[in-house]
Amino acid sequence: MKRWVGVILAVVLAGVAVVAIVLGNREAGPPEAVVVRGVIGSEKKPFFDDPRVKAAFAKHGLRVEVDTAGSRQIVTDVDLSRYAFAFPSSVPAAERIKRDRKATTTYSPFYSPMAVATFEPIAELLAKAGILDKSGSGYQSFDIKKYLDLVAKGTRWDQIPGNSTYRARKRVLLTTTDIRTSNSAAMYLSAIGYVANGDDVPTSGAQIARIAPIVAPAVLDQGFAESTSEASFDDYLALGAGKTPMLVVYEAQYLAHVFAGDGAIKPGMRLVYPSPTVLSKHTLVPLAEPGSRVGELLTEDPELQALAAAYGFRTTDPQAFAALVAKTTAPAAADLVDVVEPPAYERLDQLITTIDSARP
Repeated sequence: MKRWVGVILAVVLAGVAVVAIVLGNREAGPPEAVVVRGVIGSEKKPFFDDPRVKAAFAKHGLRVEVDTAGSRQIVTDVDLSRYAFAFPSSVPAAERIKRDRKATTTYSPFYSPMAVATFEPIAELLAKAGILDKSGSGYQSFDIKKYLDLVAKGTRWDQIPGNSTYRARKRVLLTTTDIRTSNSAAMYLSAIGYVANGDDVPTSGAQIARIAPIVAPAVLDQGFAESTSEASFDDYLALGAGKTPMLVVYEAQYLAHVFAGDGAIKPGMRLVYPSPTVLSKHTLVPLAEPGSRVGELLTEDPELQALAAAYGFRTTDPQAFAALVAKTTAPAAADLVDVVEPPAYERLDQLITTIDSARP
């Protein structure tokens, strides 16, 4: 009898121990997520701030926290020792970081063509001036060469023949961010520099010296420029054509609002594409091991790829982007042909420095 009592007591005690372990595990919760800090271009912050993106990373045991800076600032001014990854908005910047930090790999999970956000009355005037036309693929194309001709002449909006809708006295100039800090402005400079260089990527110091005076007015005559693309696009959305008749943007910034159907893109707003344009290839450089995991997930995880498409980015899965365009009838170019490469980082930096030195 005593034997059976001992056996029963042992079973009861074992059961109590199991319950205690289970309850203890419940109280402890899942293992704490690994915090991964990164520095990114400002245009990607809404994506990283999205609770769905945070949850997708959390499924893989990561809590991704980001700070923002202009892509050129990430290269020149940011203390990268504080971060596990850097995520600028262009290949030249990423390759410079990779070389400087002796990184072994990069990830390019999505990209966005440079575009121009404008308004219907402005688009009509640009068409009258011969700058805007329908491309063979159906989207509206902004002719960089003809635009630079107007810039060289110092043409003002009220000097465009037949202009009765936007009689502003200011110069006909695309608004950009600051070329000294922001990648979107640097990509715009790449496109106009290509045209000024006789439709060739500038590859020598002599070419840079020759084209700098040609493209400088398109940059310097704007006056004040925001340091980040997010700030300049917010002005476009909120303040209208009086403040920003036409703005160089990432296509993704515009399409993210169209896809979301949030009402930020009003009926009179328009998205057109420079000819030539440049692809802003958002490229992640791992600086520590957790950063590599972030790059892998952004590139390979179907959920994160779908969320990137929802924010207007073109991803390694083109169907996700195409489906959103079809669903929302977004004004996205289906087949961009006139696309050029930006110069190497050092040449682009030389062009920016040369233009900047000409400021009054």
